[in-house]
Amino acid sequence: MAFDPHNAPTADRLIEVLGLTPLEPEGGWYRETWRSREALSSGRPAGTAILYLLTPDTFSAFHRLDADEIYHFHAGDPVTQVHLHDDGSSQVLTLGEDLAAGHRPRVVVPAGTWQGTFLDPGGRFALMGTTMTPGFMPDGYEAADRRELVERFADRRELVLRLTR
Repeated sequence: MAFDPHNAPTADRLIEVLGLTPLEPEGGWYRETWRSREALSSGRPAGTAILYLLTPDTFSAFHRLDADEIYHFHAGDPVTQVHLHDDGSSQVLTLGEDLAAGHRPRVVVPAGTWQGTFLDPGGRFALMGTTMTPGFMPDGYEAADRRELVERFADRRELVLRLTR
């Protein structure tokens, strides 16, 4: 799909053209685009990649993974990503294309970090990609418990409530 300024992409068009499907239970839209043919001795793929889309009515609910995940911002409006670390610290980052405003085009989420992401207010969509190595496996995904996170990260209570179901 070539960019046409008179026919700017919409979330619905991106979902159609890219063949995205709902990502449950996390939220958002996705499609796996690469799964390494090489496998570790455990049978886990050496790496995986997905396209990932957020819309105003979706968000990536807090979860953690057992491997590092790299987010790549591709197009659209900025998103806020929250990281909650085991030591009790946290970070709030913005992925986007306005580097002068502090946006980041790429963010690494270390393994074991609670992460949640939402489209910034007024945004239409955000198209990102993520890469994991070793590759994603469903048993490496853990959804957050709202009560536990609110208790552990009281200073981020509003964000925890926003990014949990």
